[in-house]
Amino acid sequence: MSNPNLHNPQLDGAPFFWEAGPVGILLSHGYTATTVEVRPLAEALHGRGYTVAAPLLPGHGSHPAELNRVTWQDWVQAGEQLYQQLAAKCRQVFVGGESMGALVALYLASQHAEIAGVLCYAPAIRLTLSRLDVLKLHLAAPFLAQVGRTSLDRADRWQGYPGLPLKGALQLIRFQKAVKERLPRIHQPIVVFQGLLDTTVHPIAGDILLNGVSSTLKAQHWMEKSTHVITLDQEVPQVAELTTAFIEKALSAQTS
Repeated sequence: MSNPNLHNPQLDGAPFFWEAGPVGILLSHGYTATTVEVRPLAEALHGRGYTVAAPLLPGHGSHPAELNRVTWQDWVQAGEQLYQQLAAKCRQVFVGGESMGALVALYLASQHAEIAGVLCYAPAIRLTLSRLDVLKLHLAAPFLAQVGRTSLDRADRWQGYPGLPLKGALQLIRFQKAVKERLPRIHQPIVVFQGLLDTTVHPIAGDILLNGVSSTLKAQHWMEKSTHVITLDQEVPQVAELTTAFIEKALSAQTS
């Protein structure tokens, strides 16, 4: 049954686990979204022989009020559970995500040294919000459940809450801080994709990650025609190609 609380309720935003080869990829969606956000990329990677799985993060895909009741630790826990399922099936596991989903991936990589690599798509380690915007958010959150958005990137293909639940947004800001503190613990190969047309994530987000981690194998790609939702946008075929090349490079570096 379609959910009237969601934009594009007719789409399938359920969690998925698609088995294939011995290399697994975990892909987490972003704040307010569902697994629809990562499906095109997941399908492309699964078609290349990878086992691919995606969680529906707590508070998402139901009612916006639910997103105001969860903590960032709940999102990490959901990612952890799926990671363990992938690790039980696969020889190596890469963790990745879109926007806030990239923070889930980074946190998992900081906890599990055996993770093979980190795939970050429009990583929400820093948003385009000013300090004043964040202050307003703190002041408004106790009194206002959510605010509307003026636009949605790839509104034709994206699924999620059309508004922004504010207490959940504060959890995202706390999550950014927690991940930033753990960046030096990340030593795995890492790749960052950013869209030149992204108005949500700050342009220096990739630099923050690549300068903060302890990894030796690092890569960054700017997608010229992509908005914030890189994993849904028109350059997904190129993103899948570049992701595959990075995974192969990371795996060969392990064996050399």
